[in-house]
Amino acid sequence: MTPTTGFKTADRAHTSFLAAAEKRTLIWIATRLPARVNSDHLTALGFVSLILAGASYWYARYSAWGLLLVIPFLALNWFGDSLDGTLARVRNRQRPRYGFYVDHILDALGMSFLIAGMALSGYMSPLVAGGFLIFYLLLSIEIYLATYTIGTFHLSYWRFGPTELRILLVIGNLFALKTPYAIIMGRDFLLFDVGFAVGTVALAAILVQATVKHIIMLYREETLP
Repeated sequence: MTPTTGFKTADRAHTSFLAAAEKRTLIWIATRLPARVNSDHLTALGFVSLILAGASYWYARYSAWGLLLVIPFLALNWFGDSLDGTLARVRNRQRPRYGFYVDHILDALGMSFLIAGMALSGYMSPLVAGGFLIFYLLLSIEIYLATYTIGTFHLSYWRFGPTELRILLVIGNLFALKTPYAIIMGRDFLLFDVGFAVGTVALAAILVQATVKHIIMLYREETLP
């Protein structure tokens, strides 16, 4: 096996609107968690919560109460997914390679379950759901490649990170409870189709911006004489 002594943890770039307040909150919680709770428990909680949120969206096809059921699962996902790394750092129990790999492969799988549930909910078209998921996964690949090659792990872009996106999704659920449609130029569109179409365009723009920036950066650093 490859020794871990030469492994260098990437710098974390987190500049979202709520990043500073969220960091203080997570540290406060981490210092008060019982010793029997560890990072693996929190990672598992975050993953299972996304699966259950996806199942709740599927259930919303049959009852609008499913939209409300999603909200506590998103809160549990925030708790587990955001706190697992903080807890490891507070307790000085980091496992940088294991933690990074497990956390983010489960994030990708969990997001796939969530979007699949939304596609089956009747509140979002499968085509829009599929397009969003493709660009989400492509951007994830870019972020992980940049983490390895550049040494910086970006947790947010354009002042938005996972926490802000969860909040927007909760707001969208509450609006969809009242009406699942948005009227644009006299035509009815599914509310989630509109929101996630905009989100897909934003992900695509971020992907292009980040890819071009990092290609230029790496080219300049490794230009051969």
